[in-house]
Amino acid sequence: MRALRAMTWVELKLFVREPLTVMFVLVLPLVVLYVLNGVFGSQPDPTVWEGLSPIDFYTSAYVALVAATAGVLSLPVHLAGYREQGVLRRFRASAVRPAALVGAHMTVTVVIATVGAVLLSVLSVVVYDAALPEDWLGVVAAYLVTAVAFAALGALLGFLLPTARAAQGLGVLLFFVFMMLGGAGPPKEVLPTALSRVADGLPVTYASDLVRGPWMGQGWDGTALLVLVVMLVACVGLTAWRLRRETEG
Repeated sequence: MRALRAMTWVELKLFVREPLTVMFVLVLPLVVLYVLNGVFGSQPDPTVWEGLSPIDFYTSAYVALVAATAGVLSLPVHLAGYREQGVLRRFRASAVRPAALVGAHMTVTVVIATVGAVLLSVLSVVVYDAALPEDWLGVVAAYLVTAVAFAALGALLGFLLPTARAAQGLGVLLFFVFMMLGGAGPPKEVLPTALSRVADGLPVTYASDLVRGPWMGQGWDGTALLVLVVMLVACVGLTAWRLRRETEG
C-alpha cells in the first residue's frame, strides 16, 4: 500500500506536466459545453435530449465524457510508454510489484477525471443554471463506476498497443468518437441510422445514461450499469493476464 501511494503521487505530478492531456481532460469539455449551450440554448424540446433541457442533458453527458477521456487518452500512453522503455520488466528485480504501477495509474486517472467532472459540474450549474443532482449519492456512485471502468479500459489499451504514439493516436480518435456519438455531441435523434447504431455500441453512451438517471431523479439504468460492470471486470481480467505475460516473458 505504501508503494501504491508513493507511485500514485509521482504519476500525478507527471500527469500535470503534460499540457496536451490536461487540455483534453479538463479544458476541452468546458469549451465544447459552452459552444453547445450557445447553439442549443436552454429550452427543452420533447423531440430530442429525452425531453430535458439541453444544458441538463449535456452536463451529465460531459461528466461521463471526462471520465472516459481520462481513461482512453492519458493512461494508455503512459503504460505503453513504460512498456517501450522496459520499465515493467525492470520491476521484476525490485521490491515493487508491477501491479502497483498499474494501480497507481488507474488511481491517478480517476482522481484527474474527478477534478474535471467537478469543475465542469460547478461551472455548468453556476454559469448555465443546470439542475443540481436529484440523487447525490446515486450520481457519485454512478460516476465512480464510470471512472473506474474507463480507467480499466485504459489500462488494457496500454498493454495491447505497441507504442505510446499509437496509444495517443487511438486515444485522440476515441475522444472525438465518444464526444460526437456518445451523447455529448449532436442529439442522437438527429443522427443518421448508421451513426445512431454506432452510438448504441459505445460504452460512453451507457456511461452518460448511468450518470443521467440519478442526476435527473430517474433512477438507475440497469442496462447501462450492467454494460459498464461487464467492461470493468473484463478489462481488469485481461489486463492482469497481459501484465503477467509482460513480467514473465
